[in-house]
Amino acid sequence: MTSALRPPAVAGKFYPSRPEELRRAVQEYTATAQTGRVAAVGCIAPHAGYMYSGHVAGELYSRLEIPNRVVILCPNHTGMGHPLAVMARTAWQTPLGNVVADAELGEALLTRFPSLREDSAAHRSEHAIEVQLPFLQMLQPKLTFLPIAVGTSEFSVLHELGQKLAEVISGQPDKTLIIASSDMNHYESDAITRVKDHKAIDRVLALDARGLWDVVMNEHISMCGFGPSVALLTAARKLGAGSATLVKYATSGDVSGDRDMVVGYAGIIVQ
Repeated sequence: MTSALRPPAVAGKFYPSRPEELRRAVQEYTATAQTGRVAAVGCIAPHAGYMYSGHVAGELYSRLEIPNRVVILCPNHTGMGHPLAVMARTAWQTPLGNVVADAELGEALLTRFPSLREDSAAHRSEHAIEVQLPFLQMLQPKLTFLPIAVGTSEFSVLHELGQKLAEVISGQPDKTLIIASSDMNHYESDAITRVKDHKAIDRVLALDARGLWDVVMNEHISMCGFGPSVALLTAARKLGAGSATLVKYATSGDVSGDRDMVVGYAGIIVQ
């Protein structure tokens, strides 16, 4: 049972605040939603403002079957709150309505992974989960989800989170989709960003959690959600995933025309 309502933090900034305008934008970004949907273990989705990354997120989500239950892992951009935080006893509000967090799944994961805490501070101003919700609401009206903010880069912790998440999901009767919310390299030239990003993407496509961690660290790739992505890949392997597909890649320069300082975006399906 939910005990609070989390209001939107970035409506009108990262995406439209008017319901009809937001609904129209999501419909345009997911225009291919009726064709070729696949069941997946997980995915990586970008979380920038819709004008920059909405077309990548929309293409990704238009390819997926969205089950009723979703887990969304995101980085902690604000640095607030506990470094491993769920907010599972709350309904999340967007201009399209409220989405109930999955308290049952949250309690199961908290029991198995005590490093995780129920903590609203880590989520209150964080945009990386919030921007996913309108896409998911439009494609799955019966959506419930477990929000997890990840503010650590320690591989052992990320690996354990992925392992425990897989154990909890495997014990559930319903299909669960794991989403890692992440943008790619930040604020370098378009040419450098594309090279760095594809080094990271190659490790994701190989389902290589440790390899992704290593290449991000060694190549100084500022992929903000690499921690959530490492946890996703760890969980996906344990849950039997055998392949990954890059649906779409772009940089902010493709929209702005500025190639001197860009952010990369990738939409990747893990099956």
